Amino acid sequence: MTSRTDEALGYEQARDELIEVVRRLEAGGTTLEESLALWERGEELAKVCRRWLEGARARLDAALAEEEAEEGDGSPSGDA
Repeated sequence: MTSRTDEALGYEQARDELIEVVRRLEAGGTTLEESLALWERGEELAKVCRRWLEGARARLDAALAEEEAEEGDGSPSGDA
């Protein structure tokens, strides 16, 4: 489950923390319990990043669809 704090994280913040979690896991030297906690945190951060990216994709798709609709309706585009 994602906490409210995670939802307030920006993409860059979540990505940077995720990078640090991965670095710590790859470095080893943590107990099993610490590794599991890091992995769980990484999963939460990955979900935050995924939501940001999905939102960005939806905004891009909407903008492109709007642009295509304007071009398709025969109205002048101002490019002439």
